[in-house]
Amino acid sequence: MLSGFYSSLAVCAAAILPAVLADCDRAELLAFADSYVEAHETGSVSNLQNIADNFTYVENNKTREITGGIFFNAFVIDHRHTIADTVACATFTELIITHNISDEPTPHVIGTQIRHNPEDMSVYLIDLIVSGPGSWLFNASQTLYYASREDWGEIEEGARDSRELLKQAADAYLDMWNNASAIDAVPWGTPCDRLEGSVYTGQGLPTDSCKVGIPTNNNQAPNTYRRYVIDESYGAISVLCIFEHLAHAPDSHEFRLEGGKVRYIHTITLADSSNGLPPPARRGGPSARRRSLSA
Repeated sequence: MLSGFYSSLAVCAAAILPAVLADCDRAELLAFADSYVEAHETGSVSNLQNIADNFTYVENNKTREITGGIFFNAFVIDHRHTIADTVACATFTELIITHNISDEPTPHVIGTQIRHNPEDMSVYLIDLIVSGPGSWLFNASQTLYYASREDWGEIEEGARDSRELLKQAADAYLDMWNNASAIDAVPWGTPCDRLEGSVYTGQGLPTDSCKVGIPTNNNQAPNTYRRYVIDESYGAISVLCIFEHLAHAPDSHEFRLEGGKVRYIHTITLADSSNGLPPPARRGGPSARRRSLSA
């Protein structure tokens, strides 16, 4: 029997794939993602419109009231990256924050999936992984340095990989902890760069590899409760999950594929870096009625 914590998350995970009769409007998905980012910039959720009556807010794999979550401060957004999934009617946004509008240090790296009802585009789930000081390999300034130098631009239509391939690649990677054969199912690219917390595996060389530090113990607990956002136009897939072998750590992995091969990986994990586990080798340099939320 699942505990109340996991039961709540399981309900959210089960609800993220409603029957979709037609693709959702990309512009509407991105418009709400803009409003979500604005809520961080203002420290208020009052601008979030078209919220479903059955709305759920999940922060670090725990359901809570949105007004008691991370929206307590007006942040300066140093880096923002958003993908949109018109099939699942969802978005994923990666944010890197070093200071608030008062120029006080407020370092965070946040990965957020937002899910819409395809019938009326109302938002029924905002699901965040929020990392800060003490999280796995956390250093927001260093993460910003590396992320801002990568190219996650739109891929030419004829060169895009399928949804199926993107999901297979992400699942194979996340299966490596409990499946020894999964490493051979990952479509490794060369070069490939992984940004794990704030540690980067790349040196800007054509031989860069994402295999640095991958699991050698394949008998660990699995990575469960996976929630997906897939955007073929950017070759990107976001997966939020639970890393059970890291004390059930909330986790975000985003993958970028180019030409059927993994090019970039970004991770946000709330495990404690001081728990004795070795970090990867570091390389390179530094149908509901519509309503609104009120803070």
